[in-house]
Amino acid sequence: MSENQGFADEQSPRRLLDSSVVYSGPIWDVVSEKFTLADDGEPLVRDYIRHPGAVAILAMNDAGQVLLINQYRHPVRMTLWEIPAGLLDVEGEDYLAGAVRELAEEADLVAEDWNVLADLFLSPGSSREELRIYLARGLHDVPADERHERFHEEAEIKMMWVDLDDAVTAVLEGRMHSPSAAAAVLAAAAARNSGYANLRPADAPWPEHHTEHHTWPNGSVR
Repeated sequence: MSENQGFADEQSPRRLLDSSVVYSGPIWDVVSEKFTLADDGEPLVRDYIRHPGAVAILAMNDAGQVLLINQYRHPVRMTLWEIPAGLLDVEGEDYLAGAVRELAEEADLVAEDWNVLADLFLSPGSSREELRIYLARGLHDVPADERHERFHEEAEIKMMWVDLDDAVTAVLEGRMHSPSAAAAVLAAAAARNSGYANLRPADAPWPEHHTEHHTWPNGSVR
């Protein structure tokens, strides 16, 4: 083992002086917070998006192909090749349950085998969005009479099965821009070397998610 192997991101709570919601939306809020990097440091103010969290699923069939879906994304005015994904916007739903639901809703699939591919903070400089990406295998179709009815952008979804190596090439050549899809196919390509045996189980803990370790002026932590 090299001396740099085993490094990890760490919690680093700082003294929080003030926190307020400056915008409250149906899915996420914008929060403004004042804090210091050191106890006697200069106060800093940062705004960020408070997000419910999300899941994404790289569905892989028995031939080693992965499912990509094509969907319109208005902020970038593009249709993007992505993987099934969605918000954790159901009360009490954990990551795996959300992934099972999203795979059925967006791809009409259920999976027997689930593993964690990656845990990401998608834009940690401006958002608390946490994304857990799963590898789903042992796929079966959802019966036609049980399929989810898609609306708005989801109604335009197109699906395509792609060899994993072709998906990796699309990322490296700049033809795929979805961060969840890019991270998923690159992680899957790396994990393939071990036959996916080094992947974490579907219920692996993610202790850093939804943490709010802020120190208030009176020294309390929430």
